[in-house]
Amino acid sequence: MSPTPCWRRVQRLRENGVITGQVTLCDPQQLDLRVTAFVFIKAATHSEDWMVRFVAGARELPEIVEIHRMAGEIDYLLKVYLPDIAAYDRFYKKLIRVADLQDISASFSMETVKFTTALPVDHLR
Repeated sequence: MSPTPCWRRVQRLRENGVITGQVTLCDPQQLDLRVTAFVFIKAATHSEDWMVRFVAGARELPEIVEIHRMAGEIDYLLKVYLPDIAAYDRFYKKLIRVADLQDISASFSMETVKFTTALPVDHLR
């Protein structure tokens, strides 16, 4: 595809909301973010007020790069980047001030086996 039709296609995808932004990806290791934690949250209560308070507070914590509301035993899954375990402890103390939690636990990634930002779009063909 020549540049002009390709550019028009990209513009149309932006206008239709398919392309929502453009970013530069940085290597967390190069930024001294050596610890990736997946934090599991159980809500203290299941109310809209609690959810609004928790989500607003969690969004303010820069260590959190992803927040997922889950179905099942865990209410929220957070992906967190940190320089070390001591930083996790400081993060934990900030997180428990955001809202009342029934339970909080974490698992730490030993190795990233696969990482991609590409979405699986083969089903669209």
